[in-house]
Amino acid sequence: MNLLLYLACILLCGLLFGKLAKLVRLPNVTGYLVGGLIIGPSIARLLPADVLSQLDMVSEMALGFIAFSIGTEFKMSYFKRVGFTPIVIAIAEGLGAMLFVVAGLVAFGYELPFALVMGAIASATAPAATIMVIKQYKAKGPVTETLLSVVALDDAVALIAFGFAVTIAKTMTSSEHANVLLSILEPLKEVAISLVAGAALGFLLAVLLRFFKSQANRLTLAIAFVFLCSALATVLDASALLMCMAMGAMFVNCCNAAPDVMKLVDNITPPVFMMFFVVSGAGLQVSVLPTVGLVGVIYIVARVIGKILGAWVGAQVMRAPQTVKKYLGPTLIPQAGVAIGLSLLAQTVVPEYADVIRAVVLCGTLIYELVGPLISKLTLVKAGEITLAEKKAKPLPQRA
Repeated sequence: MNLLLYLACILLCGLLFGKLAKLVRLPNVTGYLVGGLIIGPSIARLLPADVLSQLDMVSEMALGFIAFSIGTEFKMSYFKRVGFTPIVIAIAEGLGAMLFVVAGLVAFGYELPFALVMGAIASATAPAATIMVIKQYKAKGPVTETLLSVVALDDAVALIAFGFAVTIAKTMTSSEHANVLLSILEPLKEVAISLVAGAALGFLLAVLLRFFKSQANRLTLAIAFVFLCSALATVLDASALLMCMAMGAMFVNCCNAAPDVMKLVDNITPPVFMMFFVVSGAGLQVSVLPTVGLVGVIYIVARVIGKILGAWVGAQVMRAPQTVKKYLGPTLIPQAGVAIGLSLLAQTVVPEYADVIRAVVLCGTLIYELVGPLISKLTLVKAGEITLAEKKAKPLPQRA
């Protein structure tokens, strides 16, 4: 079948299941994921596995725009107001997830190298689903502000934690110690390259926008730079998410027209995001659920506890607002692309656990992605930063 026909089916599926999700008061993104799961290879097989492999570009485009959008929330005025709070919370929640997963696995008799690798993977949080919930419900407030910063920083924390965990695991399972220092520095190098290259592109985008005044040209330039940034990240062996975030952060702080440009970008991204989540849902594998066993239960439960407690500890240390302490943790549950990527790397470190790692991470992704958006929505409602439509309804006028 023609690839365009599959894209049309994906969009129509997104529209249908997004509408159904709204009817039962679920976030649209949950509808997209469920719709994709139903039409994907795991259930109806209307979207074959070989077609999914041809749609990687959709995911790259969507993640590029999402990361760029997150980066534009990094205004200097915000950090002058909140200081190091998001950084400390990001480190605390990432390490919290890692420590709880490692402790849980070791307590049940699993080897430390395997536990370290799984713990490092657990530190990663997927920003895409959370951002979609924030955009759909127009969430505003201290929890939302902190959440946007924390999920942006989380990618860097996960990469560094994974680098250290892999180095320690390799040292414990191998007699070769010559490249330990290089192994430790590798994730730091990746983060540094991503931030510097992304900031340079953001500055260049701000400069070039001065020569383009029409909305059409400015939108075209912004799209071109998101694509360029994602492509360069592959060439430089850097993190595309971090690089696009850094570009957005530099752009918003160097260009007064940034808010207007982002409004233009927001007008064209909904179909891209819809396709991304339907395709992501199609990639989820229900068949892995029965195979995860005790390792999967420990990983899934311990990671959630670690994220929530870690975020609370970080917020407590930095004396963040009470709502941030109470409600930030549950919004950090979603996990997807970065974790899957790290799991592929982890299989080479502890190859005897390769099948277990893949099954557990895929199962975790399935559960976290389907449940996470709903939990994020409910948490932000409790925090008072999402006002549901029924709460907005005006009282009927009284008869005279």
